[in-house]
Amino acid sequence: MERVFKDDFWWGAATSGPQSEGRFNKKHANMFDYWYEIEPADFYDQVGPDVTSNFYNSFKEDIALMKEIGLNSVRTSIQWTRLMEDFEAGTVNEDAVRFYNEVIDTFLAAGIRPVMNLHHFDLPVELYHQYGGWESKHVVDLYVKFAEKCFELFGDRVKDWFTHNEPIVVVEGEYLHQFHYPKIIDGKKAVQVAYNLNLASAKAIQAFKRLGMAEQGGKIGIILNLTPTYPRSNSEEDLAAANLAELFNNRMFLDTAVHGEFPQELVDWLEKDGVLWESTPEELAIIKENTIDVLGVNFYHPNRVKAPDVAPNSVGAWLPNRYFDEYNLPGRRMNIDRGWEIYPKALYDIAINIRDNYNNIPWFVSENGMGISGEERFMDEAGVVQDDYRIDFIREHLEWLHQGIEEGSNCFGYHLWTPIDCWSWANAYKNRYGFISTNIHTQIKTIKKSGHWFKQLAQTNKLESK
Repeated sequence: MERVFKDDFWWGAATSGPQSEGRFNKKHANMFDYWYEIEPADFYDQVGPDVTSNFYNSFKEDIALMKEIGLNSVRTSIQWTRLMEDFEAGTVNEDAVRFYNEVIDTFLAAGIRPVMNLHHFDLPVELYHQYGGWESKHVVDLYVKFAEKCFELFGDRVKDWFTHNEPIVVVEGEYLHQFHYPKIIDGKKAVQVAYNLNLASAKAIQAFKRLGMAEQGGKIGIILNLTPTYPRSNSEEDLAAANLAELFNNRMFLDTAVHGEFPQELVDWLEKDGVLWESTPEELAIIKENTIDVLGVNFYHPNRVKAPDVAPNSVGAWLPNRYFDEYNLPGRRMNIDRGWEIYPKALYDIAINIRDNYNNIPWFVSENGMGISGEERFMDEAGVVQDDYRIDFIREHLEWLHQGIEEGSNCFGYHLWTPIDCWSWANAYKNRYGFISTNIHTQIKTIKKSGHWFKQLAQTNKLESK
């Protein structure tokens, strides 16, 4: 069976500044730069962000490789810690301006649409140490200064902007589950951080409008990792657990981004438990009036939950997951290397949810991918990774996505994570995701089998069933 995508469909891939550029010529440290400085043993093989995939030095060659595999769009990010010279004064670093101008111009010369994100977990660490980072509304306003500079400097050529990538991960990693620095467990702070990230996004959109970016053909959105929630059963208890998980993990950002309001059920729950964020009517009006033009959706795995084993009204510190427990579906397909369930139909479920409950807003798959460890196992004599498993993974997800598009969901693109194997935070280079492999010792980059396969797909807009 042949599935045809529209001619202007985005075929691309996604990375980020902190995961690709390296720390070269960067005055300020972000949260991960600092975390690696103080706790390098927390990072796989103690590989840190100093070099990553060397994009700062090799972006011209890297973009040529991206063109070679047929990408027509690439998402990356502008690093707050690179661009800004002085966070408070809002002044910029001239070398950073030069660098990002050259990157953008090189993408455009290659016929690749540059898609720019503004915050990819990379808060300047000094703003955390000085103000508490995203706990502070002053930091929200400093972020808006940074966003304004990006729009002013690059908005003549970049027309696709996103405020945050996966803001719920900042909430979870830094304030609930200890997988990102500062590894705090504090449910009330987590809730305030979630609110402040929503406010920051809305204020950046407000600045985007004020600076006339839309009149120049620009659009702005947010990138959310939507993990559809599936209850263990249709029991009242499991359905209630799934509903609260969906409210906290997905709707806390999705509803505000598209509808401009937090779900009332979420507000009531947090208020009842005494952990609701501090807000003002003026801030809520900004959130209401500054919704997104476009949505990016990152999808890797479903979220299966069941009623909690321990009663939610037990005594102890408040955390949202006291109301739901993870559920492992018997017989599930897994990417065992990464520990994630493979469930491509969820992408169809996302497509229909956006169609039916979120104004059928224009959206694209901003990340999807398969991280495999020890990919040298699959390298042939010529040094090419024969990653048929990745091709099959992409094909299955695109089949379900196409069905959602056929049924009216307004999806306009698909981006794999990632174009070139990049540094994955504390996971470093343990799992590889790219169309193009990176030798982290030599920085030699080689197109994988999936890269050649994707080029054919991008050129024809036709997906052939296996």
